[in-house]
Amino acid sequence: MKNHFMKNGWLIILLFISLSATGQNIDALLKQGKDFLEQNKPEQALEVYTRAIRLFPIEAVPYFERGKIKFVQEDFYGAIGDFNSAIEFNPDFAEAFNSRGLAKFYLDDDYDAIDDFDQAIKLNPVLADAYNNRGFAKFDLDDNEGAYFDFSTAIDLDPGDADKYYNRGVVRAELFEFVGAIDDYNKSIALDSADAEAYNNRGIAKYGINDFAGALADYAKAISLDSLDAVKYDNRALVKTAMEDYDGAIQDYSKSIELYNDDPDTYNLRGVVYFNLKNFDAAIADYDKAIILDEEESIYYDNRAAAKNDAGDFKGAIEDYSFSIFFYPNDPEPFYYRALAKFSHGDNYDGCLDLKVAAEMGLPEAEDALKEKCK
Repeated sequence: MKNHFMKNGWLIILLFISLSATGQNIDALLKQGKDFLEQNKPEQALEVYTRAIRLFPIEAVPYFERGKIKFVQEDFYGAIGDFNSAIEFNPDFAEAFNSRGLAKFYLDDDYDAIDDFDQAIKLNPVLADAYNNRGFAKFDLDDNEGAYFDFSTAIDLDPGDADKYYNRGVVRAELFEFVGAIDDYNKSIALDSADAEAYNNRGIAKYGINDFAGALADYAKAISLDSLDAVKYDNRALVKTAMEDYDGAIQDYSKSIELYNDDPDTYNLRGVVYFNLKNFDAAIADYDKAIILDEEESIYYDNRAAAKNDAGDFKGAIEDYSFSIFFYPNDPEPFYYRALAKFSHGDNYDGCLDLKVAAEMGLPEAEDALKEKCK
């Protein structure tokens, strides 16, 4: 019995010495993990933080640091598990609530994410990133005014961050406050002149106020910084179309298709440009491709019908307007334009029936045409 007590006593002493010695190394372990991250060695950092967790299972920081790595690796569920542990062992860990909220946001759990951001802000009212992240979640929920408030607060707390001005610019543009959006993008670009998206979005805002020359310059700069993004060519093509630079628009849409050939809208928009140039065969070919990629979008049938109609293929135009009506039977315009195609095809009776339907739906030009053609 005496030996038993002596043995347990030695075990307690050894355990105390072991923990004390290890405790001296927790900061070193955290620093080692940070050093690995700075060397772009996340797997080694993960191992270090996991070792720290084994040695100190009730320390919050190693869980938090490991969760951040999992987040970057897009293991959002794993990250949330680690942030949960960090919060369990330190309920006042504002950054852990903020990071867990961001992981939930990326999993489309916006409401729970906002709860976490709220808690982070309650614990640390000057945590700029928590306001910024809550702004993302509110924007995702179409609460643009709430997002604007949060991004503004984030800017007040951290006025040197280009991304925060960019984020508020996006919300302002969504609210059709294009001048304010341009001002925010200006500030974002002043802080980070190499951000292609800031130039691209400033171009969108300038397009919104009909500053086509300014938009064109911004898209050119955005493309110079990121020449492999099809969307930027699409945006510039829209400006060129508005400026009636149809050849330039076709070049940009063609480059966009070269980079990404699965977007039906790009084919459709290039088809519109060909239509404006009265190149109906090329327009119809592009509408064909758009329809192959998305056979339920009525505007593609409407546009192809218009091209066929102007090319003299009235029967083909009637068929396409019929497809459009099938997908959207409550839209009066396809009935109206199908009526015109039927008149051109010599089918006046059915044309009048279509005009009557469109007129009953409240389309004024259908009412006028009905009085003129169907007496």
